[in-house]
Amino acid sequence: MYKFDAVINNKFIEGKERLNILDPTTLQTGGTVAALDEQDIDNAFLAARAAFPAWRDLTLIQRINYLTKWNELIAKNREEIAKIMTIEVAKNYKDALTEVDRTVEYITYTLEEAKRLEPMAFTGAGYDVQNKYAIYERLPKGVGLAISPFNYPINLAMSKIAPDLVMGNTVVFKPATAGSMTGSMLGKLAVEAGLPAGIFNVVTGRGSVIGDIITQNKELDFISFTGSVDVGHHILEIASTKDVILELGGKDPVLVLDDKNLDFYSDQIISGAFSYSGQRCTAIKRVLTTNAIADKLVPLLKERIEKLTVGKPMDNADITPVISPKAADFVQSLIDGAIKDGATVVIGNKRDNNLMAPTLMDHVSLKSDLAWEEPFGPVLPIIRNDDINELIKIANESVYGLQAAVFSQDIDLAITVAKQLETGTANINGKTQRGPDSFPFMGIKDSGFGVQGIHETLLSCTRLKGIVINYKNPLTK
Repeated sequence: MYKFDAVINNKFIEGKERLNILDPTTLQTGGTVAALDEQDIDNAFLAARAAFPAWRDLTLIQRINYLTKWNELIAKNREEIAKIMTIEVAKNYKDALTEVDRTVEYITYTLEEAKRLEPMAFTGAGYDVQNKYAIYERLPKGVGLAISPFNYPINLAMSKIAPDLVMGNTVVFKPATAGSMTGSMLGKLAVEAGLPAGIFNVVTGRGSVIGDIITQNKELDFISFTGSVDVGHHILEIASTKDVILELGGKDPVLVLDDKNLDFYSDQIISGAFSYSGQRCTAIKRVLTTNAIADKLVPLLKERIEKLTVGKPMDNADITPVISPKAADFVQSLIDGAIKDGATVVIGNKRDNNLMAPTLMDHVSLKSDLAWEEPFGPVLPIIRNDDINELIKIANESVYGLQAAVFSQDIDLAITVAKQLETGTANINGKTQRGPDSFPFMGIKDSGFGVQGIHETLLSCTRLKGIVINYKNPLTK
């Protein structure tokens, strides 16, 4: 069983109490982390504040050199990190390794992109202003709080942490409870890599004890949060800073507008819907199409679902247990409600506690919660309507607006529909997904606030500082 401590000012903090981390596969304790108290949290922020001036004043290349050593250790420990992820979030081992590798690549790209953030220069000539030069460079904001979710415990952590640190900020990092061992491992490797004390602090504990405390600390300058809508809105209300980036939920629709390449569409839909048992904000969560197309599409989706394996993460099953029995109960309630409203189960609707079979539901009614709620589990509803304008309307009536996908061989129609979808991103002839990580990533409505992506995150964790040089021409009389 794993045992991890918090990291504050490069010291390992065991905590007065311990927090058990549930293994979703066995439903037994997979390890423990420190359950910190209010004083511990305050110490973390004080350490980050004290470390900020020296870290900020290093050259960019010096900071990159430190972070490169850390990244090399992450790569070296990829297998161990992946094993930890299989235990605490039940991600299959192959996908966990892929996530670690993707994170190493993300950090590498981030460090290179930071070199390309050159200062901006102005003369004022466009306003007919003479004898002025202005240089605007980007400076770190100060102490950042990074809060990551359970489903990508290393990638969605380092996508916040790496940009913050390379630009000269210091960080207090709070991983999700399920994900705390992975987060604590990052802290352990940071100390091993020789990162200066205080620039990166990992705090773990019960949300009921430290959840509000970490967002209200007076040393806090900015926040990046990925998680649920309710928690995100709560952070906006209570945080000591209003400089907040939120990545929240989604109810990502796929609109299938023709039957000209249904095999490809089906492959994309199944991959997009059921990867990591549907526990992704960018997962495909509803298919909107016409009756004629659905009659052809549904059998192809069923055929592919039948080939998905269901089982344990270390066996590399396609479908692994969802994060908790409570999460499984919620998914089941959506399925049961849809059946009560007249939907048919094409395949699935079987479970062994929190291990749920991939489920395809057809003829789902718009009055069913499954049509609107984010399940965060392996269930996919088919919603039928023969009017394309109505399909667009249904897609847009969601409170979410993260991503969507449009499948059609008529590129004119696909672009026209994509432009009308109220989402941060609309994909044409491809599944909903985050990335590549060099792309901007954002949601509207209840899906988020602010923009992420490597370049955009480097901008969001910095502020502009201008120096205006005024001069006279001594050669004029």
